[in-house]
This record gives sequence, C-alpha cells and structure tokens, in this order.
Amino acid sequence: MGGGRLLLHICCGPCTIHPLEVLRAEGWEVHGYFYNPNVHPYTEYRRRAETLAAYAAGVGLPLTVAPDYPVEEFLRQVVFREGERCRFCYGLRLRRAARVAREGKFDAFTTTLLVSPYQKHDLIREMALRVASEEGVEFLYRDFRPGFREAQARARALGMYRQPYCGCLYSEKERYYKTTGNFANRVVPVTGWLS
Repeated sequence: MGGGRLLLHICCGPCTIHPLEVLRAEGWEVHGYFYNPNVHPYTEYRRRAETLAAYAAGVGLPLTVAPDYPVEEFLRQVVFREGERCRFCYGLRLRRAARVAREGKFDAFTTTLLVSPYQKHDLIREMALRVASEEGVEFLYRDFRPGFREAQARARALGMYRQPYCGCLYSEKERYYKTTGNFANRVVPVTGWLS
C-alpha cells in the first residue's frame, strides 16, 4: 500500500479521475505531472493541459505541467518506425516521469495510461519497469482499467473535454481517416482552381 510521495504521470483530465481516487485511498500523497509531447496539434495539447489543470485545482491535486513541448523529439523517434510508435511514445513520456520522480525525491511513479482499455497495457508496464530500473526509481504498477467506464461517465457529467483520439498525428489519422475514407475521392473538382 501507499503512504509515500507518488508522481502520477497524466495523459489527460478524464483519465486522472479513477487512478487518483485509487491512489489516494491507498494513502499515497499524489502529485500530477503532465508531459505528453506526442499530442498533436499543439492546440489539442493545450486543451488537454487546460482541462487537466482545471480538474486538478478542483480536487486539490498538485500539478506540474512540463514547460517544454518537444514534439520534434517524439517525431524523430517514430519516423520510419510508425508500427512501433507506441513503444517509443511510452518510453519517451515514462522516462521523463521517472527522471522527474527521482530528481523530486518521490518514492515512486505511475501513469494514468494504465486506465485506458485502448492503450497497450502490457507494453506500458514493460516500458515503465525498464525506465524505472534505468533511472533508479520505483514504478508502482496498478491496473486501473476496471474504473475506466465509470470515470468517463463522470468526466462527461462534469463537462470535461474528452479527446476523440490517443494524441499523436498517427492516432488522429486512424481515428478519422478510417471513418471518412480517402478524402481526395470525395472532393468535387473545381475547374481552374489550381491553374
């Protein structure tokens, strides 16, 4: 069980609801950390950060929003390796969280990524354990997925912004392109428009 200081890496406001309640019930002193350079475009990143900040203020959650937005670093890691992008994405975010936890003298860190049934749960756990070992800080594993649906309903009732895709450019394409098909085949040509 808890009782120490815990850094909670947070992907978004709605995904914070259930993990925060579980961790506080275990006795952890939770501090939130928002670092998600995978989220694209920047306006989406800001919207998620602002939604989280408003929620954190309402529930008394100390929150640090990373001062940088190194989307270039995320893209450099995944370009030409798009099929493995989640591995690089999780690694990038969890490594930063582990470093912040170590430098801030937290007893452990964990992540709200473990609440979503749409994330690659086993891969998150694998990457978190790896970076925890390399950074010299404990990773607290919890399967938060059982509380996902209820927390999403509560987020909806609270009027929280709930994003429609994971965050990266590739997940946005998968979310919308599969439902709309090839946009070019649906556009009616306009004579002389580009000439």
